Order: sequence, then C-alpha cells, then structure tokens
Amino acid sequence: MVILNESTFEEKISFKLSRLNVFVTGSLCIIGLIGLTILLIAFTPLREYIPGYSSTRLKRQATELTYKTDSLVNTLNYTNRYLDNIRMVLRGDIENNEINRDSLFEQFKIDPSSVDLNPIKEDSLLRAEVALEDKYNLFETNSDKANLVLFPPLSGSLSEKYDREKKHYAVDIVAPKDTPIKAVANGIVIFAEWTTETGYVIILEHKDGLLSVYKHNGSLSKSQGDIVRAGEVIASVGNTGEYTTGPHLHFELWDNGNPVNPLDFIDFK
Repeated sequence: MVILNESTFEEKISFKLSRLNVFVTGSLCIIGLIGLTILLIAFTPLREYIPGYSSTRLKRQATELTYKTDSLVNTLNYTNRYLDNIRMVLRGDIENNEINRDSLFEQFKIDPSSVDLNPIKEDSLLRAEVALEDKYNLFETNSDKANLVLFPPLSGSLSEKYDREKKHYAVDIVAPKDTPIKAVANGIVIFAEWTTETGYVIILEHKDGLLSVYKHNGSLSKSQGDIVRAGEVIASVGNTGEYTTGPHLHFELWDNGNPVNPLDFIDFK
C-alpha cells in the first residue's frame, strides 16, 4: 500500500500488506474496541442507556423502599402483638394477680435516722449569696414605706424645708461647694442633664415607685441608665441654674407620682 501526495504524486507512506498483517492489525483493533466498550459500560453512566442495566436512581429508590418495608413490617408486628394482648384481656385469658404494693415498695423505704439533714457547706454559701442578692434587688414587689430608711445624700443645715402650700416639694441643704452628693437608696439613673432653671439635675428611680431628685449640682458623676447603690457618689454640690441662691442641694422625694417630705425618711444632720 502506497500513500501519495495528490498534487505532486510524492510518496508519503508505503508499506507492504499481507494476510497475516491485515489479520493481526484487525484483531488488535477489534480487541481494543471491545475493551473500550467494556470500560465505558462498567465505569460510566452510559451503561444506563444499555438495555438490561438499571439506573442509579432506580437503585436508590429500591434501597429506600427496602428500608421503608422493613420499618412497616416491624410496626405491623408490634401492632399485631398489641391487638393479640387486647384480645386476650377481653376474653379473660389473662389472670388478674393481686399485687401487694406494700411488699413491693418495702425495699425502697428509708430510715429517717440514717439520713443527715444538716446543710452542707455549698448549700450555706448559696443561701448567703442569694440573701445578699435579694438585699440589693431593685425590683422587689414587697413595699413597706412606714419602715423605709434612706441614706442621707449629704449632711448640712436646712435653708428651706418642705412646704406643700408654697409648692416647695423639697428641702434645701446648704453645704460647701464640691461636697459629694450620695444616692439615698439603690436605684437606676433615669435623668442626668443640664437645665436652665435648676442647672445640673439627676433623678434616680428606686423600688416601689420611689423617685429621688437632686438639683443645682456643680457636676454629675453618673449618666442616664447607670445603676447605683445606696451611699454611692452621684454628683457634687454646686450653684448652677437660674433659681439658685448659693451652693446648696435641692432635694425632692416622689412616691408613685406624689411628693413626700424627705424629713420623714432622712436625717440630714
């Protein structure tokens, strides 16, 4: 066999064919095609398109159906067993044996003398911790205003007392400038700003609807939203605002929206 260039008739390839060569070459090609076909069928999804081979989806469905069938068989067996027991009870085939409950629970009785009821160390520590937390709880609901004792915001002489008729719902305590002002009870700061008439003002909300108001301060140590404890410094004595007459604290107490006389609860001396 000779392969020539069509334009120049130049000989490109030439080889001699014989019956043996053609047979060997053809056999190798056929074997190669058969092997390639087997590989495609065995290891690729193309086998799904060949009749006689099941698809992956069908195998997955068959597996799921097998699991479901097994579960249904178990459920059916349990149901049949339950129905059989019900039939036996209805026919009276099961004897009603009396059970002595006292003898059944006799083994679980405990001798009180053998139990140590004294609190352990961890229990005592927990009780003390809970009692301390309840002591400073801002949200207690039990109220007893008659026995309420408040911490004095500062010590000093009173320049003007509480007078409901004159609408002076406060006491004015004279003290040196920059004297620390303290919270009268545990509470939360609901207002801490500057006002034109009363200067620096801070208002605390305490439990049971009690409010304490501090006006004409020189400076504020707390901001709105801060939680304070009784006796904690919240401001300092000042002379701020248009209505001030000198360094002093204008202190008010309000109970559920009504003004009360601070002298009924606090000793400022």
